[in-house]
Amino acid sequence: MNVGTKRASQSALSGRLRDARSHLAGFLDYLQVECGLSDNTRKAYHRDLARLLAHLDAFGLNGLEEMTSAHIESLLHALSTEGLAEASVARALAAVRMFCRYLVLYGVLDKDISAGINAPKKWRRLPTVLPDDAARKLLSEPNAGQDAHHVRDRAILMLLYATGMRAGELVGMKVDDLNFNLGVARVLGKGAKERVIPVAEEALKAVDEYIHTYRPLLQNGPSSALFLSRTGRPMAREDVFRLVRKYVRRTSLRGRISPHTLRHSFATQLLSNGADLRSVQEMLGHADVATTQIYTHVDSARLKAIHKRFHPRA
Repeated sequence: MNVGTKRASQSALSGRLRDARSHLAGFLDYLQVECGLSDNTRKAYHRDLARLLAHLDAFGLNGLEEMTSAHIESLLHALSTEGLAEASVARALAAVRMFCRYLVLYGVLDKDISAGINAPKKWRRLPTVLPDDAARKLLSEPNAGQDAHHVRDRAILMLLYATGMRAGELVGMKVDDLNFNLGVARVLGKGAKERVIPVAEEALKAVDEYIHTYRPLLQNGPSSALFLSRTGRPMAREDVFRLVRKYVRRTSLRGRISPHTLRHSFATQLLSNGADLRSVQEMLGHADVATTQIYTHVDSARLKAIHKRFHPRA
């Protein structure tokens, strides 16, 4: 049963599951109001649960109260068979689990049927990290000769690399979120958690130049957003990904490099130069220090590669 790659829109469901649409809409509101999840997370959960509803509809269920753990396991098997990454299947299960708990809370299900289902074991891949010379090449690529928005683009690249913030956090920044006197940035991270990150002087200079010389040219009406698009609207997360890919192509750097690569590079540089793990965790906004520990493995892998390359007996 092929459900993962099809566009499982709610409007395509049969009349049997029409109540499921309203339950899903209520759940998405619940994620925003009660749980404070980000737009990106809610969109991902919406896609995953639309797949679930299409899967249940194909089984001929008359309502969500007829759903069993076997239906959920069948969905996960179908997603894996279609070649979805283990992380994506695990996220789909997380969405289904939260939805089931919501349905129990509102009396649609008698019990949480997803509780005993195990997520697929995920391989922990080492993140891609840019060497210092490659990072500097990327940061210096925007120039007045080729790019109309080079001042803004350079400020974005330098701020990503200097703070390790996520693309979504960067586009959510306001002008007042930067304190140039203290040299820090205030960032609203996942779960609406606020943190303060030190910003390197070179990055502050780039952002200051953008704010005072180029942002007024982009601004089209009142806006507190720090980074604006060419139409004067706040930039979207997708805009930052496209911007990074543009300059990666221009510099001919290899590998899948994204804004998150600059975040990985930021963390690895800090740990390589002696920063303690807890401080890096706080700057990255990780809820669990175990997530931050992956960067210690990245640095160990780099050292082993250097040893193997240059030691005569390696």
